[in-house]
Amino acid sequence: MQFTVDIRIEQLINTIKQLPVNQIEKIKSALNDNIIAKKAKSDISEFQKFLLSGPVMSDEQYNQFKEN
Repeated sequence: MQFTVDIRIEQLINTIKQLPVNQIEKIKSALNDNIIAKKAKSDISEFQKFLLSGPVMSDEQYNQFKEN
């Protein structure tokens, strides 16, 4: 289930500040452990994809490069 809420970041932060400390810690932990990690993996930019798909030098090629 997914839904969208139109709320400004400032409003969200102010609402979170009103929560008890243990609930804020739960939110922080959930964001760090689940949401941020998954989002970071799925939000690879086109440039990052380009770099990751590029050629890789073998050890032999690298040694030859250093010699040259």
